[in-house]
Amino acid sequence: MIIHQFYDKGLAHGSYAVIRLGKMIVIDPARDPHPYYEFAAFNNADIVGVIETHPHADFISSHLEIHQTTDATIYASKLLGAEYPNESFDDGDIIQLADIKLRAINTPGHSPDSICVLVQDQYGNDKAIFTGDTLFVGDVGRPDLRENIGNITAAKEELARQMYHSTREKLMTLPPNVVVYPTHGPGSLCGKSISPDLQSTIGRELRENYALKLMDEITFVKVLTADQPFMPKYFGYDVEINKKGAASFDKSVAAVPRIDRNSPLQKNVLIVDTRPQQEFKNGHVKGAINIQEGDKFETWLGSIVGPDEAFYLIAADVGNMDTLIKKAAKIGYEKNIKAALLAPDNGIEKLPEIDESDYKFHPDHYTIVDVRNWGEINEGKIFDNAITMPLPELRERLSEIPDDKPIVVHCAAGYRSAAATSIIAGKINSVLVYDLGEAVIEVGNRNAEVGS
Repeated sequence: MIIHQFYDKGLAHGSYAVIRLGKMIVIDPARDPHPYYEFAAFNNADIVGVIETHPHADFISSHLEIHQTTDATIYASKLLGAEYPNESFDDGDIIQLADIKLRAINTPGHSPDSICVLVQDQYGNDKAIFTGDTLFVGDVGRPDLRENIGNITAAKEELARQMYHSTREKLMTLPPNVVVYPTHGPGSLCGKSISPDLQSTIGRELRENYALKLMDEITFVKVLTADQPFMPKYFGYDVEINKKGAASFDKSVAAVPRIDRNSPLQKNVLIVDTRPQQEFKNGHVKGAINIQEGDKFETWLGSIVGPDEAFYLIAADVGNMDTLIKKAAKIGYEKNIKAALLAPDNGIEKLPEIDESDYKFHPDHYTIVDVRNWGEINEGKIFDNAITMPLPELRERLSEIPDDKPIVVHCAAGYRSAAATSIIAGKINSVLVYDLGEAVIEVGNRNAEVGS
């Protein structure tokens, strides 16, 4: 038996292939199906099945495309309400893969329709479990994503109660040596404290996972529903796409228009400029938002831009453009791209550099905007007088920022503040808008010294 993990660091997403005697099952595949085809070919295996542990909120799955290409059967819980051809896969159902078995276990909690997949070897021994978004390394799936979306909706408290029973009555009773393969790793917004490790065992999770510690149901619900990370704008959109099944990856990416860098751009259409921060500062199209290409581009694109918003995509070069279109497609946003282009010659808007010396001695001359996430803010402000406005909320809350003095924007490391500065500067023209960027800790420490 071969179990192979495919890991996408950008979305902290793990998908899997299970191969036995020339037959292969894919579990929770990413949008691009080609790695699974290539792995099957390398191992002289035929893809005979695709399992969806639930309708994913944070990425688009290629389950329908793999079915259409290979005729593999798609397996999913009947509770999902799938609108694609599928075979129900719920408690008691078994997929026979040559001489091993994959058994469905209904584990509601992250979503009402979540399942885990237990692998039993040719001797009937429990060997591994694919836990989807139910059990992570060091965490369990957040319960607050299905209050208004999906075939079945449920309040977060109800799903948290279901998670309590799914973990205690089904997962925690498995042998301690069963290997745990989750669908997400560190950085995923589907959990709040996921370990850096990408696999574990039931025994290790019983020892180390805070959510599996001895506690009553009421305490568990309070612990699980508290301090969950923000929910990107695209999450509900992806659930609905995955419930239907997405269009072909290659065709969707190829359909995005590529236009000349100096083509006229339609007015009132959002512009997403993905170039490095300094290039953007040195010259950009008026009103453009700087969401830089990087490991978390997809997450921030889907957190800042709504799923119903069209946008132009500006890239640093042609190769980078293709990469970014594919990244947008991972969350179903390729259809939102009005056109992709390189930086136009008329991109002459500039962002000023802050005078750190003046800011150090006269911080009251500036309005400070803290765009970190609420979890970071709640741990303590870097600047006591800062307005707290997490980046995913910023575009909807711009009217709350006073424009009677220059504005300084900060986050923790500079990526979010670059995006936030561009958003604010694109709408507030009466004062200068500065990005504190990577200087935030140094300047913050100086201010603390001045105030001490």
